[in-house]
Amino acid sequence: MACQNPDFAQFIQKSLNRHVKGDWGDVDAEDKQTNDQALEQGSRLLSACNDERLPQHGVATIWIITEADRSSTTILFPDEY
Repeated sequence: MACQNPDFAQFIQKSLNRHVKGDWGDVDAEDKQTNDQALEQGSRLLSACNDERLPQHGVATIWIITEADRSSTTILFPDEY
């Protein structure tokens, strides 16, 4: 889908850049605090990003999960979790 939809590709890249910088996106205050603690404790990180422009293409929210050992980061749609 990303190759066929430049808006979606840009959304993914922007969201991943936010995640890398410690901007957890559209999560609530409790999840933000959990992520901030996870940075110090070496736990899993979770970001959620929404783009209201994309529902017309069937995509509005993605989750970005970085494993506790920081070996991998996965981008998922919520229904894939």
